[in-house]
Amino acid sequence: MPDELEIEEHDGSAWLSIVFFRVRALRARGALPVPGISSFLQLNVRTYVRGPDGLPGVWFFSIDASSRLAALGVRRIYRVPAFHGRMTLEPVGDWQEAECVRVGEPGRVFAARYRAKGESFHAEPGSLESFLTERYRLFTADAGAEMHHDRWLLSPAEAEIELASIVPFTLGGAPRSCHFSFRQDALIWPPEPIAS
Repeated sequence: MPDELEIEEHDGSAWLSIVFFRVRALRARGALPVPGISSFLQLNVRTYVRGPDGLPGVWFFSIDASSRLAALGVRRIYRVPAFHGRMTLEPVGDWQEAECVRVGEPGRVFAARYRAKGESFHAEPGSLESFLTERYRLFTADAGAEMHHDRWLLSPAEAEIELASIVPFTLGGAPRSCHFSFRQDALIWPPEPIAS
């Protein structure tokens, strides 16, 4: 992580998130979605940082995408570690079963299942849920990009993680916090150099 960025903590703890989701209708402003690159599964492994201007954002340890073209585009445009993965997201009863196997890197696997439990809510300012979701900037080794989205509508969830070797270090125990969101629209700007 570059010296210009600082790990941000919530109540004295740094956090790592594993976020599995389906991208739909990804496109450049004013353009139509392109088959093969506009809809795909994605898995983000990220932590929470502050930039040199003090604004909060996210730092990606990795992004895996089921579209090889999407992974290549993210890697080239945003200069983050992005990889092609064989990925599935399937409903089984009231659970969603998620799996990602990174192509070309044997042993880099994520396998879990999750389900929503409870009423949807917007995170209260200052809460852990707000800390984890209300982020409007991403950082790379030498750049940052603005993101805009509505406040997340979250539901409490439960998850069972079978394998998480896709994370660059060993995790222990069950997830400490788990949430589900049915949908989130987002706008992402091109990267700009980090001003120190």
